[in-house]
Amino acid sequence: MKLILVALFSTLPSLTSSAACPDYSSFSAQRHEPLSTGKYALSYQRPLPECRTFNSSAVESTITRMTSPTVIADPDLARLFENTFPNTLDTAVRWHGHSATDPNEELTFVITGDINAMWLRDSANQLTSYQPLLPSSPSIASLFRGAINLQARYILTSPFCNSFQPPPESGIPPASNSAAATDSVFPSYNPSEVFECKFELDSLAAFLQVSTQYFHSSPSSTVDFFSNFHWAEAVSSLLHTAKSMLSPTYDPVTGAVLPSPYTFTRQTTRSTETLANNGACSPVGNGTGLIRSAFRPSDDATLFQLHVPANMMFAAQLTSAADIASAIGEDAMASEMRALAKAIRDGIEKYGTTHLSSRAPHSETAVETIYAYEVDGFGSAAVMDDANIPSLLSAPLFGYLSVNDAQYQRTRKRILTSHSLKSGGGNPYFMAGPVLSAVGGPHVGPGMAWPMALIVQIMTSEDEDEILGALKQILRSTDGLGLVHESVDAFNASHWTRQWFSWANGLFGQMILDLHARKPEILLCSFQ
Repeated sequence: MKLILVALFSTLPSLTSSAACPDYSSFSAQRHEPLSTGKYALSYQRPLPECRTFNSSAVESTITRMTSPTVIADPDLARLFENTFPNTLDTAVRWHGHSATDPNEELTFVITGDINAMWLRDSANQLTSYQPLLPSSPSIASLFRGAINLQARYILTSPFCNSFQPPPESGIPPASNSAAATDSVFPSYNPSEVFECKFELDSLAAFLQVSTQYFHSSPSSTVDFFSNFHWAEAVSSLLHTAKSMLSPTYDPVTGAVLPSPYTFTRQTTRSTETLANNGACSPVGNGTGLIRSAFRPSDDATLFQLHVPANMMFAAQLTSAADIASAIGEDAMASEMRALAKAIRDGIEKYGTTHLSSRAPHSETAVETIYAYEVDGFGSAAVMDDANIPSLLSAPLFGYLSVNDAQYQRTRKRILTSHSLKSGGGNPYFMAGPVLSAVGGPHVGPGMAWPMALIVQIMTSEDEDEILGALKQILRSTDGLGLVHESVDAFNASHWTRQWFSWANGLFGQMILDLHARKPEILLCSFQ
């Protein structure tokens, strides 16, 4: 039987007010004709046009162009693109409107899929799929502006939180989160505004990411937008929050325990859902220049608080977003952002690496330097990677370094290797099986590989055999539903989690567009 991790929270209302429009949680768990004509016979998973949450002629034109046999030759691959690329617009734009206090301020509430809340990270990445359409599509540009404005409001309200309730203007009631009922969080928050308050550094980076994507689409015409609303105020709040999380656990002079700027505890049977040491998490050393993150991009608690991929993403996005601050006359803010980005980069290169032995049969042991997943500033390091972005594997995608960087390539090789004493080690969360061989993570657990990680593997590879192999795995992992799942049992394609996960679907569409731009010949291959 399939394992479907549907939210523990309230069921989503219908996508539209029409009684004819099914709830997509149910719709996406079933197969619908016409099936694709390939051997996988993939279901058609798009709602009727009147049931879609946002319609875009630019997206429809892209689908028509890309699914032509002269662009994507394989019928199953074409169907998977057809289902996945528009999934956020089809199902996850729960509301798009304007602020009650300023009719010119657009707002966009984007849900993750099966949970009726807006994560800063997920919503930013869901819109990233449509970034190429920004210059030519006013309606897509409007969605971006609305998401940036709403994220700015959230950050000004509760900068330590990661997931938020619908804005009052939407008329959508707050979602119930039974898991958060027992949470004890400092600083406190209003549950009518916040769905969950896990501090994740990458959530703040995501706000900068979606901002720079919109800005760079047409810099000259976006300056007024960033000047007219609350972007600069939100960045100021973001910088204050991030800098507060630079603090160590112990006073470097007296050795006394310092008050933690953020604490979180939850009554739970899962250790990854709460923080040790009365909510302060594991101790952090002084002077690394790295920012603490209590939780990972997977929403799981960090083992060591200095989460290297999140710091990488934050540094890269600070540098990009500093251009916006300069453009709107916030020169002091721009300088602060660039200085913080440099300090974080210096900290990553000095403290965010680890030295490991590499053993091969009948050879001497060699020592190599790679990036760690997490460190604590006392010398401890977690050597692993997780499928959720930002990950070490995804570092080139958010601009921290080049895919050809030698240390990245060493790290990439290590995290795409299953654990083996003979090889000198690997990634404990790399799952290898006949269905999928990909990075997973503790969020779902050992044995479950994440298609999202395979997509990132494709986007960070120039090796056509590696890319083709990963595409084949993704195609055979949908269990005929024609959507990208959260995770899939490496040994059983019918055992998976979350059939409706908009971010992963959008990322697949983004990857296909990327391949079309840099390796179009791959899309002309058959996977039959």
